[in-house]
Amino acid sequence: MDGTNESNQGNFILLGFSDRPHLERILFVVILIAYLLTLVGNTTIILVSWLDPHLHTPMYFFLAHLSFLDLSFTTSSIPQLLYNLSGSDKTISYTGCAIQLFLFLGLGGVECLLLAVMAYDRFVAVCKPLHYMVIMNPRLCLGLVLIAWGCGVANSLAMSPVTLRLPRCGRHSVDHFLCEMPALIRMACVNTAAIEGTVFVLAVGIVLSPLVFILVSYGYIVRAVLQIQSASGRQKAFNTCGSHLTVVSLFYGNIIYMYMQPGNSSSQDQGKFLTLFYNIVTPLLNPLIYTLRNKEVKEALRRLLLHDREKKRVRVKGPDRHL
Repeated sequence: MDGTNESNQGNFILLGFSDRPHLERILFVVILIAYLLTLVGNTTIILVSWLDPHLHTPMYFFLAHLSFLDLSFTTSSIPQLLYNLSGSDKTISYTGCAIQLFLFLGLGGVECLLLAVMAYDRFVAVCKPLHYMVIMNPRLCLGLVLIAWGCGVANSLAMSPVTLRLPRCGRHSVDHFLCEMPALIRMACVNTAAIEGTVFVLAVGIVLSPLVFILVSYGYIVRAVLQIQSASGRQKAFNTCGSHLTVVSLFYGNIIYMYMQPGNSSSQDQGKFLTLFYNIVTPLLNPLIYTLRNKEVKEALRRLLLHDREKKRVRVKGPDRHL
């Protein structure tokens, strides 16, 4: 019996953490605070990158896109999770589930590729500093971002329908807090070896290939940095790349574990908490990593705050009048 038609007519039940009711209230408070901080942190990065002329460079152009991605990525599932944690209703409509799956796959793929683009930007900045602004011109930067978006969306368009059309034989309970691909694959009542193989191949293309590119780029960066004579120059180069490398480590560590072993091979409980980590903790930490480790962002924030204070002071005192 094909359960696709049945699922089209009804809702899915997101089991989430319902087997641990004592944890739900605690998780609700913690996740709500983390989500609000994520919204504030990433919005701040976007506004600072846009408003401060000193940050109108390729690096901060990509960083603003990364912050927008993090906002979209976490918003695709966290509001639904908060709703489910707040009461006994754990349902999500078939359409909502399909949209959530599409956004989660698409935005996750875009972020993998965007991190590779940012690694290339750092490679050019460190290894070819004299030609940096010529190579990383606005047209190339925009083109690289569009390619990342296009490939991420294409990956989601390929995998979302295949996952949703798997026969489920009337099963509606998703053992997860969101409509995520491995959880939906586990619901199937047919052999999923073929789709798991397809997922693996696509994961190699959209997850591992960018990671290999990032590692190769940083290999060249490290070699170039070690050739710098001054200690201050080496420290500046490492600081420039350190934030990005930290973000890459956080994001890819979880993604590889989850998507290189889909379906029944992965631990369900472990998968929930890992997904929660890279869906809320990583987007929360990214703005902190870039602001705490980056003097330019901190100085831009200081300039904007001082500018706002100066404006308020002028409004309170009023313009000087010469009689």
